[in-house]
Amino acid sequence: MNILNLIRIAFKALQRNKLRAFLTMLGVIIGVASVIAMVAIGQGSKQSIQSQLSSMGSNMITILPASNIAGGARLGGSTVQTLTIDDVKAIRKQAVNVSAISPAATSSGQSIFGALNWPTTIQGVSPSYLDIRKWDLKDGIPFSDEDVRASAKVCLLGQTVITNLFPNGENPVGKIIRFNNIPFQVIGVLVAKGQSSFGQDQDDVILAPYTTVQKRILATIYFRTIYASAISESASDDATDEITSILRKTHRLRTTDENDFQVRTMAELISALSSTSNLLTILLTAIAGISLIIGGIGIMNIMYVSVTERTREIGLRMSIGARGIDILMQFLIEAIMISITGGLIGVVLGITSAQLITYFLSWPTLVSESSIILSFAVCAFTGVFFGYYPAQKASRLDPIEALRYE
Repeated sequence: MNILNLIRIAFKALQRNKLRAFLTMLGVIIGVASVIAMVAIGQGSKQSIQSQLSSMGSNMITILPASNIAGGARLGGSTVQTLTIDDVKAIRKQAVNVSAISPAATSSGQSIFGALNWPTTIQGVSPSYLDIRKWDLKDGIPFSDEDVRASAKVCLLGQTVITNLFPNGENPVGKIIRFNNIPFQVIGVLVAKGQSSFGQDQDDVILAPYTTVQKRILATIYFRTIYASAISESASDDATDEITSILRKTHRLRTTDENDFQVRTMAELISALSSTSNLLTILLTAIAGISLIIGGIGIMNIMYVSVTERTREIGLRMSIGARGIDILMQFLIEAIMISITGGLIGVVLGITSAQLITYFLSWPTLVSESSIILSFAVCAFTGVFFGYYPAQKASRLDPIEALRYE
């Protein structure tokens, strides 16, 4: 019996039990759709993380105080004070692979304009900060090195702060706002950046000269963070080594002493977050893949039922010359057709689900060809694997006993 006849017979058998065939496919449909949707979410989040971090500057370097242990408790880096302006000056002077550097002194508080107020964060930075973060101005001018030296009370506003302090759409440039009762003149407006990879609103910020924030708000000489930019992305590792060496000297650390600071490159952060995203994608895909296994078990179960119901038909086909291999192929093709049809529907449902997730939940998704091909291949394998044993059982039936079967 040729293959076309076997496919025609399998198709007619499925048509006789349309609802049963669809319910059998349902496990495969859900499994394939879940795998594609989960992989799309994982790949989309990974791509989003990489693009957002790259937009911050792929050659950006972040210097933080190291965590410390005091009284048996580990203190966070933000509670340890080790970074000063001397560190910034030393790096600026000695590090040949560093193109720009800016300290950052941060404080939270209330921003006020007229009768309106908004809780936000003020960051004291140097003019180089905008270049390091690749942050442009929408309007106005940036503050200068002269403003830093004079501890001038000038600032740049993020879009979230503007939305809440100037809801009527007026231009904030030239206006006087207050931060914790300290007046600041708005000299510039920052371009919107949106949320970071960690879900933080990057536009909910006020930028001011670091000397102003240190003296008038924090009353400290220490910095929470120092931002630097390597001369190129490929020079990030060399810049990191230079910064580490310089800071160990300025902090007078002995050879046996551990660093009291941390130097992190954007490449390391991208790699770490991508690894986490990949792990979550694998976990979600594995969970979704369980549906495929359940779908395969459903195929095996229904094929057993089909063999039992059609025992007399099998006996009749064998009695008129059908070989065991023909019977095996007949039921195997039937199982594969159920699996592949369910797979096709699952692929369409998975792609549609990914698009709906992006549309309604605003989650980034990326449907890759590899996930579709892999899901479809697994689907075909499922049909062969779970359909083979019932088909083999059918092919080994004794024709005489099969004809006698009631």
